[in-house]
Amino acid sequence: MRISEERISHLAHLIWDGLYDDDLVDYPDEEKTLQTIKVAIQDYFKVDDDMDEKVREKIGSLSKKVNEGSPEWEILYKKYYEEEANRRSF
Repeated sequence: MRISEERISHLAHLIWDGLYDDDLVDYPDEEKTLQTIKVAIQDYFKVDDDMDEKVREKIGSLSKKVNEGSPEWEILYKKYYEEEANRRSF
């Protein structure tokens, strides 16, 4: 899933604010902490993109052609995505 820098920044601020507002953490270096949260979000979406690519390749390699968007394709996508997530201990 492609996500814009603005969206990542927005999500990072929501996380940052939530942790601070709930008095769960104190940030000694606020900018560094915010940057670390942004990197973690970007890394998550990179993993998600990689899993999506692998699942699509697996469906495409089946001997039977399955059209994207069909109910069968959706079922296979969910099944293979879960398998890939379990393989990665997600």
